[in-house]
Amino acid sequence: MDLIENIRNDLFAKYIGVELIQVEEGYAKAEMKIKQIHLNGVGMVQGGAIFTLADYAFAAASNSKGTVTVGINNNISYIKSPKGKKLIATAKEVSYGRKICTYTVDVTDENGELIAQMNAMGYIRQPKI
Repeated sequence: MDLIENIRNDLFAKYIGVELIQVEEGYAKAEMKIKQIHLNGVGMVQGGAIFTLADYAFAAASNSKGTVTVGINNNISYIKSPKGKKLIATAKEVSYGRKICTYTVDVTDENGELIAQMNAMGYIRQPKI
């Protein structure tokens, strides 16, 4: 089973325009071009769209070692509203144990401005394939 291919086939991520850019062991980068569908009622990028982008990068990074890993706790802080045309989420491994892993995910705009930061915890469901 190719877990990263499963991540690439995420239907919701595809629907809202999230694209996986890079995956290495314990690391992933995803991006999303900001469109009208991502805006809330006051014209700002909806928090759920930002969360989905961050969660998608976390999913790719945490499954990059060939294990089925699912999120069990995510905490996101929204720093500022993006002004650009694209958001980039970069997930980096903090710890990886026998059953639990943790990651930080920085969401920036194309100018490198920090938009949001997520702390994510995953449960490692099965041994390496």
